[in-house]
Amino acid sequence: MPELAVRTTAIPGLLVLDLPLHGDDRGWFKENWQRAKMTALGLPDFGPVQHSVAHNTNAGVTRGFHAEPWDKLVSIAAGRVFGAWVDLRAGEGFGRLVTVELGPETAVFVPRGVANSYQTLDHGTVYSYLVNEHWSRDSLAEYTYLNLADPTVAVPWPIPLAEATISAADAAHPQLQDVRPMPPLRTVIVGANGQLGRALQALLPGAELLDLPDFDCTDAATVDAYPWRGVGTIINAAAYTAVDAAETPEGRRACWAANVAGVANLCRAATAHRSTLVHISSDYVFDGTAEFHTEDEPFSPLGVYAQTKAAGDALVGQLARHYVVRTSWVIGDGRNFVRTMADLAAKGVSPGVVDDQFGRLTFTADLAAGIVHLLAGGAPFGTYNLSNDGPVQSWCDIAREVFALCGRSPEDVTGVSTEEYSAGKSPAPRPRHSTLDLARIRAAGFTPAPAAQRLRTYVAEAS
Repeated sequence: MPELAVRTTAIPGLLVLDLPLHGDDRGWFKENWQRAKMTALGLPDFGPVQHSVAHNTNAGVTRGFHAEPWDKLVSIAAGRVFGAWVDLRAGEGFGRLVTVELGPETAVFVPRGVANSYQTLDHGTVYSYLVNEHWSRDSLAEYTYLNLADPTVAVPWPIPLAEATISAADAAHPQLQDVRPMPPLRTVIVGANGQLGRALQALLPGAELLDLPDFDCTDAATVDAYPWRGVGTIINAAAYTAVDAAETPEGRRACWAANVAGVANLCRAATAHRSTLVHISSDYVFDGTAEFHTEDEPFSPLGVYAQTKAAGDALVGQLARHYVVRTSWVIGDGRNFVRTMADLAAKGVSPGVVDDQFGRLTFTADLAAGIVHLLAGGAPFGTYNLSNDGPVQSWCDIAREVFALCGRSPEDVTGVSTEEYSAGKSPAPRPRHSTLDLARIRAAGFTPAPAAQRLRTYVAEAS
């Protein structure tokens, strides 16, 4: 008896499954969908939610071509079928044909946007399919169709179409030259107007942009009402980041709402629609005792903001399809430490800057590029540290570099301890060491640029 196997085809994502039949004089039994075994062999964990069965009275019944906006697993319960699939997704594979004869021992996984057609070869053929979206009449508007007799594709039908049983609707489908390609899954950026959100917009020009006041992720009804179907990726760049204000009663509530309740709402949407959730984390989830932080270091948050970020990470980490991108000391288009130092340098101010907190800057262009790299390259899901590279510095070291780049003497910046800087204030506790180990992101094929290089460019462009 052949073993369970998953075979690739000329159409990316279209997979043929060899299913062992356990039979005797009574008949046969097969495992039609076995999640653990099949995913281990390369079948996507596509999360079926509906099972449908098609009975065909006579040989020659021919259905298609239909490209549905979901994935499906097709198998035969009785009889035999000639199956044909055409890639109708936008891209270089558009119009590519694959054919396979199917019996009870064979199944096919059909990804979203690949059109399928089936011609029965026996009377009384029964085939079934699992899909990962609930069918509705409204969903027909999202389908893409192709004519069964298209001369460009030229399907070698075993039973000529002139002798086949075909519905009027299927006979009227367009020729390949007139087909509307299935668009790719959509990308949504939550917090699109923030520093990182704006950098992501530059790299993902087709993304849908969500931010306050129109979209409040803390409001469950707002999140639930958004049209998530067809969204493949949700990038959560939204957060409450007023670290000191989070220690106040009002700030505490707002911080937990944005960084935990809002994240939970997005997790629920991602789960329901099998979307990949990219969530931006922070070095603040650690207490800063260790000089370098790896992705698997246990959480040890100090203040309210830090606690909410750790809680958000824990929520996202439960999703099968997620990237937690942990970063530090973010610099982008907006108010930030580097711009503040440059402004002080221009005004002739000689500030005191903390010299006992250590880390690396992260420029949003590189942070956004790293996120896009993870998504485009299909990196393993999980947590990735991502900052710029280079030597570990204190805030004071960075301020002195900024002053030098602005034509001021670095000695105009005075180093002070955290305790000295905090005297008479009520700041949130901060980690002393924020440096993130970058080995895992490098192993995924992304090499962050040196922070010093990016700082020079940033200051020059801001001047």
